[in-house]
Amino acid sequence: MRFPKLAFIFMFVGCLVVYLTYVKRHFDDSKPLVSDQLPQYKIDTHKHPTSAHVASENFQYGIMFDAGSTGTRIHIFKFQMEPNEAPKLAHETFKAIKPGLSAYADDPEKSKEGLLTLLKVAKETVPETLWSSSPLMLRATAGLRLLPGEKATILLDKVREVFSESLFFYRPESVSIMDGTDEGMSAWITINFLIGALHGTETPTVGMLDLGGGSTQITFALQDEKTIQTSPIDYVTSFQMFNISHALYSHSYLGLGLMSARLAVLGGIEGQPLPGPQELISPCVASDYSGQWEHAEVLYTVKGQKAGEPIYESCLRKVEKMIYKRVRKTEEVKDMDFYAFSYYYDRAVDLGLIDEITGGTVRVRDYIEGAKKVCNNMSAGGIKETPFLCLDLTYISVLLQELDFPPDKELKLARQINNMETSWALGATFQCIESLRKHGMC
Repeated sequence: MRFPKLAFIFMFVGCLVVYLTYVKRHFDDSKPLVSDQLPQYKIDTHKHPTSAHVASENFQYGIMFDAGSTGTRIHIFKFQMEPNEAPKLAHETFKAIKPGLSAYADDPEKSKEGLLTLLKVAKETVPETLWSSSPLMLRATAGLRLLPGEKATILLDKVREVFSESLFFYRPESVSIMDGTDEGMSAWITINFLIGALHGTETPTVGMLDLGGGSTQITFALQDEKTIQTSPIDYVTSFQMFNISHALYSHSYLGLGLMSARLAVLGGIEGQPLPGPQELISPCVASDYSGQWEHAEVLYTVKGQKAGEPIYESCLRKVEKMIYKRVRKTEEVKDMDFYAFSYYYDRAVDLGLIDEITGGTVRVRDYIEGAKKVCNNMSAGGIKETPFLCLDLTYISVLLQELDFPPDKELKLARQINNMETSWALGATFQCIESLRKHGMC
C-alpha cells in the first residue's frame, strides 16, 4: 500500500523532532556543572514547594561575622552539598565595616547599626526560602578577648538580641569569643581547603601565620614526634574533618598582635591608660616626630626620642626586650611551607615587596632589611607619613626569628586563594556545617 506523500512528510518531521530533543537533553545532562553555573534559587514556595525542597538539599549557606579588633566583617558562604562528600564552596560574599565591635564597649547600643547593615547584606544574598536553615554565627577575636569580662558579655548579649530577630538559623551559643587556638585552627582549615590539601589528595598541608591587631597565631600539621613530646599540652590539638583526622600545633599569643605590640614597645600598657597626659616617648620614631595615635579608645601623643644612636639599633633593642621569652621556637617550621596573613601582608605591601592585589612571596630577610632601610631613612629626616613603619617592621622581623624562622625562609602572602578570602571564617563555618550534618547543631 502506498503512503500518501503528505503523511510521509509528517512522519519524517516527527522523527526528526524526537531525535533532536533526545540529543539536546543528552548534551545538557553531560555538561559539567561549575561554580559559575550553579543555579541561584529565588523561589516562591507557594508556587514551587518541591523546587524549594531540592534547593535546600543541594545548597547550604553559612553566615559568619568576624568581630576583630579593628573591624567587623561578614562572610556569606554558599556550599554545594553532595551525599558522602565534602562540601564544595560555590561562592562567597564579603563585606567589612569599621570600627571593631570592641569600640562600643561603653555604649553597646551603638553596635546595633553596624550589625544590621551587615545582616542586610546577608538577606540580600541568601534566598529567603533558605533563611531558616542558614546558620548565623559571630566569633569575636582579640579585640573582645582584651576587654574586661563584663563589657565583653554585655556586647555579646547585644549581638544575640539583634541576631534573634534576624530570621536566620540562630542559637545563643553561636555568638562567642574565640580562643586563640580555635582561631588558628580555623584559619589553617581555610588555607588547606582552598589549596586542595584536605580532599584526600597528595597535596601536602601548609602552615599558617596570622598577625592581627591584638594577637598573633601560628598553626601547622605536626610531623615530628619530638615536637609533640616537647610542646605544652595546650599547643597540640586534634580534630576530624571530612572523615580525616589531623594533629596540629596551634597557639595564639595574646598581646603580641601588631597594635598591642606597638603600644608595648612605645611604653604603654594595654588596658591601663597613663595618668595625666597620654604621652609616649620612643626611639622607634623619628627624633623630631610628634603626633597622635589612638589605640583601644585611648588617644596617645607619641614623640621621638632625642637624637642619639641610629634609630634601628635603638628600636631593635626595645623590641627584643619586649618580646624576650614570650614565644616558643619550633624546629619544624624551617622545613614546611607557610602562608602569612593580615599585617604580615600589609607591611609587605608598604615596603613594595608584593602587589597589593595579587600578593606574592617574601623572605624573612626582606622584613629585616626593610626595617633597617625605613629606620635609617627616618633618622635622616625621611619617612614622616608612616611614623610607625620602622617600629612595625622591626617587630615583625624579630617575631618571625623568635618563632624560629631563619632569615632565608620564604613565606607566601595572599589575601585570596582561588578568589576566596583567606580568613579563619571559612574554616569555622566548615566546622559548623559538619556539626550540623552530624548533630543538628553548631
